[in-house]
Amino acid sequence: MFFKRKSAELPTAETALPGRDTPIPTATRHYTNHAQLQGPYPAGYETIYFGLGCFWGAERRFWSIEGVHVTAVGYQSGLTPNPTYQEVCSGQTGHNEVVMVVYDPNTVALETLLKVFWESHDPTQHMRQGNDVGTQYRSGIYTTTSSQHATVLESKRAYEMALGAKGFGPVMTEVLDAPTFYFAEEYHQQYLAKNPAGYCGLRGTGVSCPVPAPAASAMEAAE
Repeated sequence: MFFKRKSAELPTAETALPGRDTPIPTATRHYTNHAQLQGPYPAGYETIYFGLGCFWGAERRFWSIEGVHVTAVGYQSGLTPNPTYQEVCSGQTGHNEVVMVVYDPNTVALETLLKVFWESHDPTQHMRQGNDVGTQYRSGIYTTTSSQHATVLESKRAYEMALGAKGFGPVMTEVLDAPTFYFAEEYHQQYLAKNPAGYCGLRGTGVSCPVPAPAASAMEAAE
């Protein structure tokens, strides 16, 4: 009953699915490092959320970076409370597939995470990444502090200039104060650690992000 032709248009409050009052079941611990998925997280750590296409491959880009405490996948920036994966895929909830990243800012700079984000997908595409088409595949960054927000906007401008110099169009990435994050179902969490040969459709543009990063490549650490 959910599956209709996918649209690049977000639903309205009147057309979005109603959802439910209670969270859907999910994992309690991270599959690879056994950290508590829903916290509590160590004092002084920060949280940021990235949407860059199918969240299976997106999460893998971040979980092995030194200084990242835990990652999780879920749904954000939509209208339907506590949505299911099937509902999100219908395009009738407005949610994006995102990766939650909890990190120690004294160990890994936000700029390092942003470099991974920008170089792992094509932020000039609208409501899609490659063959993955739909509103849940849009590019987005959802921040939890004013400092994060300012850094993200600066990096977006810098990468848009770098992309433009290579003939790409404008960056479509939405940058918002983090809306409510809903944890995805247990089987989605760290999916590619459980299924190493599983699907990953992420493709970058090949354009290097000019945002400064540590000497050791975060992209290498994330593989």
